[in-house]
Amino acid sequence: MIHLQIDERLPPPVETGPIQRAAAAALAHRSDPDQVAVTIVVTGDDCIQSLNRQFMGIDAPTDVLAFPSGEIDPDLQMAYLGDVVISYPRAQAQSARGGHSLQQELELLTVHGILHLLGYDHATPEEKARMWAVQTEILTVLENPLLPEGG
Repeated sequence: MIHLQIDERLPPPVETGPIQRAAAAALAHRSDPDQVAVTIVVTGDDCIQSLNRQFMGIDAPTDVLAFPSGEIDPDLQMAYLGDVVISYPRAQAQSARGGHSLQQELELLTVHGILHLLGYDHATPEEKARMWAVQTEILTVLENPLLPEGG
């Protein structure tokens, strides 16, 4: 189950379809999407900067943060993987800078965040190669030509 929360302060319309599809594709890669729950929050730079400062010790906005849970959702009685928080302004800026669509950028950030919830990381060269390979596989399924940064 994918819960999607869009910050009401963002200028409409925020297209939710690409985010939902990307999350489902990433979840399907490693688990049954109907047996797990995640929350994806699309917000502004102020919110993500606050979270980045509080949890990562970095006082700056970033494009995506992932907060793994690994607990059981008491209401749904299924595994709750955690939360992915995406900065809409960062996604807009990165898509403009990269010369690709906002939809493609949102898909990339969603897949990246979900993979972190599934235990992937990029702290070492070996972890990065593994995560980038899986991320590229999922983006290929989505017919999204973007490669992870450094990919």
